[in-house]
Amino acid sequence: MVRGKLILICQHGGEFVPKDDGSLSYSGGEAHALDISPETSFDDLKYTLAEKSDLEHKSLTIKYFLPGNRRTLITLSNDKDLKRMYDFHENSVTADVFVTGTKGFAPVNLGTQAKRKTVSKKGAASAAGPATSKVARTAGGLKDVTVGIATPSDSVAGVNATLRSPTRAAKRTAGRNIVDGLFEVSVADATDCSTDTIDMSASPADTVKKRRRTASWRSGANGLTIATAADDLEDTRKTPSRKKVARKCNAVAVADNMSLAPPSDASPDILVEFWKNGITGEGQDFGSVAEFRDALQKYAIAHRFGYRLRKNDTNRAYAVCAVEGCPWKIHASWVPSASVFRVKRVDEPHTCDSESRKTATPAKKNWLVNIIKDRLKDSPHHKPKEIANSILHDFGLELNYAQVWRGIEDARQQLQGSYKEAYGQLPWYCQKIEETNPGSFTKLLIGDDRRFQRLFLSFHATVYGFQSGCRPLLFLEAIPLKSKYHEIMLTATGLDGDDGIFPVAFAVVDDENEDSWHWFLEQLRSAVSTSRPLTFVSDRDKGLMKHVLEIFENAHHGYSIFYLMDNFIQNLKGPFHGEGRGSLPGCFLAAAKAVRHGGFRMYTEQIKRVSSSAYDWIMQNEPEYWANAFFKGELYNHITLNIAESYANWIEEARELPIMQKIEVLRCKIMELMESRRVESSNWTTKLTPSKQEMLQEEFAKARDLKVLFSSDTLFEVHDNSINVVDIVKQHCSCAMWKPTGLPCHHAIAVFNCTGRNVYDYCSRYFTADSFRSTFAGSINPASTIAHPVGSEEAREEEEEDDQIMPPIARPIGQQQKKIRRNKSQGIIRRSVCCTRCKGVGHNKVSCKVSVTPDTDITDMTVSL
Repeated sequence: MVRGKLILICQHGGEFVPKDDGSLSYSGGEAHALDISPETSFDDLKYTLAEKSDLEHKSLTIKYFLPGNRRTLITLSNDKDLKRMYDFHENSVTADVFVTGTKGFAPVNLGTQAKRKTVSKKGAASAAGPATSKVARTAGGLKDVTVGIATPSDSVAGVNATLRSPTRAAKRTAGRNIVDGLFEVSVADATDCSTDTIDMSASPADTVKKRRRTASWRSGANGLTIATAADDLEDTRKTPSRKKVARKCNAVAVADNMSLAPPSDASPDILVEFWKNGITGEGQDFGSVAEFRDALQKYAIAHRFGYRLRKNDTNRAYAVCAVEGCPWKIHASWVPSASVFRVKRVDEPHTCDSESRKTATPAKKNWLVNIIKDRLKDSPHHKPKEIANSILHDFGLELNYAQVWRGIEDARQQLQGSYKEAYGQLPWYCQKIEETNPGSFTKLLIGDDRRFQRLFLSFHATVYGFQSGCRPLLFLEAIPLKSKYHEIMLTATGLDGDDGIFPVAFAVVDDENEDSWHWFLEQLRSAVSTSRPLTFVSDRDKGLMKHVLEIFENAHHGYSIFYLMDNFIQNLKGPFHGEGRGSLPGCFLAAAKAVRHGGFRMYTEQIKRVSSSAYDWIMQNEPEYWANAFFKGELYNHITLNIAESYANWIEEARELPIMQKIEVLRCKIMELMESRRVESSNWTTKLTPSKQEMLQEEFAKARDLKVLFSSDTLFEVHDNSINVVDIVKQHCSCAMWKPTGLPCHHAIAVFNCTGRNVYDYCSRYFTADSFRSTFAGSINPASTIAHPVGSEEAREEEEEDDQIMPPIARPIGQQQKKIRRNKSQGIIRRSVCCTRCKGVGHNKVSCKVSVTPDTDITDMTVSL
């Protein structure tokens, strides 16, 4: 705000000493006094301070304290910082600044200017100097000008000063010594300065009043003359344009003041210290009522009290303390003549205690959302309770769960976009995917009520990769998206030549049921058109077999061994015999992987000896659809990878995002997967993929000492512990291990070694490195932009009327599919406690209560659970 001068007490050469309350005091050194005005430039001030303090100009740093805050030093580095400091001290006569730098002043050419800005210098005190002094004429053109300076003993004593005429060549001024509170005054720009009568013993209010009555300098044809206050007033009436200029400067000053903000990475402690000075008192100006409200809210948070706005509109704001009986209040209103929102009255201090203040929080919605946004940027998965605890710790505000939860919802909407609006962007997104990835297949299904139902998506690169390099095997999984509308993702996943997952297609549906699965399989048939008989694997409880066999010709359907294992363990009931309950899961897995009927019977008989109910469960769950010994399709029980878990990990990173961004994250994950495996496989030197090459090497080691007998050119006998027949034309061995694995067994390898055949010619083509590279040869291209294009207002209105898509109706959580719990370590089943004396479950031999006599047959004992 344009007003009088501010006296700077410039200290240097000392050091800061911390006090017990955390504030700082400056000890030692020297002090000089300068006065500045709103027109003072930072460069001139810095140069003057460097010269006065005998410090190198470039190394000089200037710092100051905010009024009422002796803990945090603020650095001056440009004109805007200087103007802010001036505005902060608008109700003060003096301000302390602290100067540091390298010793030794060297004159610097700052460049010629049409008009140097005002910097008034004040010299050090001299106890012996007189109350008035006269500066001798030193060059032609100098004039004697009388300047009035007040002292404690004689406030109207005259002091004569000789000032150089204002010329471009020289605008330096002589100084005066301080005598009993007198400051010397030097003028850097005689055309633009005014004289002040300063009484250091007077109060700040008296000093300000005297400033208003003091005459000022005026530059004319005859040089500098002194104009009276009346003359100034008359001139002001004649030149109203100056008022407009002053008003403009005032508006700029207010804008600069309100634009002051702490660093973006400031800690909560620094923010609170900064907010404590947001309201400085009566006469403080703001650019608008919104800026005032924001400053008031932060001020209340920093001082930890609540308030209520009794009056709140664009022209006025009146707030009182939220605690009944507390006299604190503040009133501010719009000042049209100055175009500012000014604080008119502040009644302080508070009489309420800190406990009473907790009943009303000063945190408003916008402030809370901004604070939560900063925390979500650092960690997107913050929970409401965690955020509430951090706000309590940093700002002392107690917020309930609902407040924080609503704040998180609004913050995520500002950061990520609206959940609801994202559904309306799906048609555009599907079109964009098909444009950027030719040959890709998308299908969006919307209900009659314009609500989202289903979205299917498969990329040309993944379909081509599955058809050219993957086994005819697809795993069907359903994974919750963990969104507010509880959508479900349905996936069809193949296996590459190294037994890694290969996403082929996926869909997002509003609910998982038979209709949604049937629709998904129909879209999958359209996207993956192949003459190969496909094998599908899914959870038995989903009942997908009839849909698979109905939609896909010559297809096979099997039950996932992982879900079967979970059900098997959950249904285990006593009594148990023999090796006890802990041995059953291992026997079940061995029975599923056995490739011969005899092996399957052997392991199921072991299960029967331990628990007849477990054996009955196995027989009732259709072994022909999951046991290798009976299954007709592509064998899969050797796969130990949890496919659903891979998708769940991808979704976990994007669970808070709107639907379109969530799909975009999945697309990026698939794109990165294909690129990384393509780069990885380019460095392979083996014929087979690494895992299959390792398995083949193990078979080579077993084939070294085997004896081979020739029956014909294609039929051989191989002797080890037993006799095995190898038919190389049918690629079959009587050990039954060649066909299930796709790799020659050690009996066949012994035959190849004797006949000189290349073993790699008899390996499945799906396991070759070339086939793997063909699988990942394609690439998924990103859409040109993720954000929906913004059109005209008419286009947006038309889209809202015609193409608006609503989100699905959120289902109660209880209707979601029950989560299946499984040990993260695949193939490892957590073992229950089993007694080694009685073979019972749920206790050990120390706590066993069954009495055992020497004549008792332990294998015949049973324990009821």
